[in-house]
Amino acid sequence: MKRYRFGTALALLAALSACGGGGSSSGSPPVADVPTTPVTPPPTGGNGCSLRERQNFVAAQLNEFYLFPETLPADRTPTETSVQAYIDRLTATARAQGRDRGFTFITSIAEENAFFNSGSSAGFGVRLVYDAPARRLLVSEAFEGAPALAAGIDRGTEILAIGAPGGALRTVSDLFAAGGEGAVSDALGPTTAGTTRTLRVSSAGATRDVTVTKADFTLTPVSSRYGAQVIEDGGRRVGYLNLRTFISTADPALRQAFAGFRAQGVTDVVVDFRYNGGGLVRTAELMGDLLGANRSTSDVFSFTVFRPEKAAENETRFFRPQAESIAPTRLAFISTGATASASELVVNSFVPYLRTNMALVGANSFGKPVGQIAIDRAACDDRLRIVAFATQNAERRGDYFNGLATTVPVTCRAPDDLSRPLGNPAEGSTRAALDFLAGRTCAPISDTGARTASADRVAPERFQPLTPERPTTAQREVPGAF
Repeated sequence: MKRYRFGTALALLAALSACGGGGSSSGSPPVADVPTTPVTPPPTGGNGCSLRERQNFVAAQLNEFYLFPETLPADRTPTETSVQAYIDRLTATARAQGRDRGFTFITSIAEENAFFNSGSSAGFGVRLVYDAPARRLLVSEAFEGAPALAAGIDRGTEILAIGAPGGALRTVSDLFAAGGEGAVSDALGPTTAGTTRTLRVSSAGATRDVTVTKADFTLTPVSSRYGAQVIEDGGRRVGYLNLRTFISTADPALRQAFAGFRAQGVTDVVVDFRYNGGGLVRTAELMGDLLGANRSTSDVFSFTVFRPEKAAENETRFFRPQAESIAPTRLAFISTGATASASELVVNSFVPYLRTNMALVGANSFGKPVGQIAIDRAACDDRLRIVAFATQNAERRGDYFNGLATTVPVTCRAPDDLSRPLGNPAEGSTRAALDFLAGRTCAPISDTGARTASADRVAPERFQPLTPERPTTAQREVPGAF
């Protein structure tokens, strides 16, 4: 969950240290090189890009903006051999508490801007999910305009073996046995254009070997194949929207989709967030507006809350109905453990208004009711993402670190059916969402949390997104992307 706008104090920081979630960089020196409260500080560093200077910069900014400052260690002297390893130590306590599960990190300004501004990244153009006990790897989604789909690899395709061109193929089962999901991820090669792999794949009962080369491509946030459609179900017209990620280019696609729903008089809606790892808050706010034709401009969409010392930056976002907005009477959100951040913000924001007329369908969500600001050090191409704020709905509820299953009044447990296309009325989660909208009963999602509920792991979430140890921006925001 990324913010693009800042208040007075943060705007000052932007001017001084090139802060801004995707904004331009000034390359000016940071505000401070050492913490400003009584802790054991690291040695004062300069404004260059040595490891120590970059680590000192990190310590200063976490001390200034981190949402959980009480969890930072007193001794912040850097001893690690990388910036991210240093961040991991500083945030270890919050991680252990489940409040910062890798949400604070260092990344590339150029890489992140390319993704959030246009969806640009490099890869095969698929999402991959795995079943570790069964040692299986499958495609959960393939993106238009990318190499994999052009090679006939789509949702439901199983990858049986992986190899470099001219080399022997190694089975996925052997890779899992040797090194778990990390070995599988490594076998797929780096996320750079030109990386080529031969894949043995199985689809529709046929097995074949196909050679695919990773390429630069632009992710379409709303699929041209199934992303926005009106489903005829039992004489009712239901709007179906699948949003892959919250990036800038989603805005016109969302407006177009909702204009279509409005023109057809749609009031029952399925919003499919099952793989949506989040993204820009401003796009989440637009989506709320598009679902809020009957909301007043005095109705609260969300509260953004910084730590007490930064309370002047707190914001209240009210609904702003748009020309394309609709007023859903019943709303079903499809979710999995990969549904996080901005996706959860949208779901949580409608609970006070729709209550039992909305449902969470599929499996429990990830549980990320916090978001990051960005602080840039342009000379080093460093963007520090810091967990700095929490989000709450109109009832001030936002403590869903274990997922939304205990926050949404109605939940319906359903599988992610890889044997059918997304948005197909017969697909497991889509079918369950349609049944809820039709007033049928369902079995609830376990309320013990997506990360611990063994029952949810056995059926609805047998497959988990494949994620490398150090994911790219695209892989953070689009879980399972390769």
